[in-house]
Amino acid sequence: MESANVKTNSDCFIKPKFITEQAKKPTYFSPWDLAMINANYIQKGLLYPLPYDQNFSITTFLDDLKDSLSATLTHFHPLAARLATIKQQNPPSLAIFINPDNSPGARFIHSSVNLTVDDILTPNDVPLIVQSFFDHHKAIDHDGHEQSLLSVQVTELIDGIFIGCSINHMVVDGTSFWHFFNSWSEMFRSKRGNDLLDPISRPPVNERWVPLGSEPILTLPFMHEDEFIDRPNPPVLRERIFRLSSDSLAKLKAKVNSECNTTMISTLQSLSVLVWRCMTRARRFPADKETGCRLAVNNRRRLSPPLPDNYFGNCIQLLKVTTTAGELLDQGIGWTAWRLHEAVINHGDKEIREYIDSWVKNPFVFKMGVFLDGDSIQMGSSPRFDVYGNEFGLGKGLAVLSGYANKFDGKVTLYAGQKGGGSMDLEVCMLPENMAAFESDEEFMSVVRGENGS
Repeated sequence: MESANVKTNSDCFIKPKFITEQAKKPTYFSPWDLAMINANYIQKGLLYPLPYDQNFSITTFLDDLKDSLSATLTHFHPLAARLATIKQQNPPSLAIFINPDNSPGARFIHSSVNLTVDDILTPNDVPLIVQSFFDHHKAIDHDGHEQSLLSVQVTELIDGIFIGCSINHMVVDGTSFWHFFNSWSEMFRSKRGNDLLDPISRPPVNERWVPLGSEPILTLPFMHEDEFIDRPNPPVLRERIFRLSSDSLAKLKAKVNSECNTTMISTLQSLSVLVWRCMTRARRFPADKETGCRLAVNNRRRLSPPLPDNYFGNCIQLLKVTTTAGELLDQGIGWTAWRLHEAVINHGDKEIREYIDSWVKNPFVFKMGVFLDGDSIQMGSSPRFDVYGNEFGLGKGLAVLSGYANKFDGKVTLYAGQKGGGSMDLEVCMLPENMAAFESDEEFMSVVRGENGS
């Protein structure tokens, strides 16, 4: 596999099928969006088996993908444009926005590699070559001034097809990423091919949210990009996917709730604390070492009035619970899970608006180097996202995989399990020496094996 190379066969740009009046207006960013300017693009994709149908034509398939992408971009028009910045010197400020006058389209790449599906899925660790299944490798969101805000790469394997999307993280969060992916899949299924504007079941709300009383165009208090641009080089990581059955997760949730004499703690909260405990043990921290668990929370329904589920943009916030390594491991799993549960349920409209008001007064951007501390874990994505409903005429995907983007020691990404029914797939990134201890941790692996009690 080390000698395999991904070969680019073709490369083009796809524009929206129609240009609506809304698409002619600039899109100004919310505080959640602007804070992401240093983040990598979101890179997710699905691996499919090659159809057994002898009439399957890769040329026809690619044409159908391009046509349906063009129709989808009519609704998700910001993804066809590029970023622009207006600079002011007194006081220093940068107004960054999506420029409709510079909309060359989304990039579409067709590539191939001399590997099989088993070459990708059989190894314990995710093969490094998977990073080559995505465009915009190591790009950060600020690069969207020159690079496409959306890039699709379709990679042919010997017996499979991988469809990978890279989308600028200033433009989407995970909810919006999969909203676009789901809508594209829906448009592909319809294949209307007419001259009318093709409807979709969940049209995006493209207008960005800004708090009442603030300026409609929010800015960053910088003069030059080098004041905030941050391109850290994370250490070499191991990346492994663990598959957890619905039955095993139900047992874990029951155990955690039993310890707390409640029924309120969710499966996600239970799993997050399990991973936090076992990662901390694998890292061999001294008892007085402070460690944390960061959880990405969707703010859409937590605001009052709530934002629509179809709100297109960033609307997430990181919650963090901290304790010492000794306390985390000495206390029962229920004790920590209850603390995480309380942090989640106490995060509401008041807390969100206080955070946003503070940002408006003192704008900041996330420096990705902060996440490389190796002291905490971060739970990202969500098993609620409809990942395996995206079939593109190929049947159900075999696996969801991600690229290089936004990975560091302790990053954990949650997906709905390929087997469905409440199962989950857990993508774990750790330093090699810590992963070796984590994947042999009995508390964690007993849940993976489904041996965690009755």
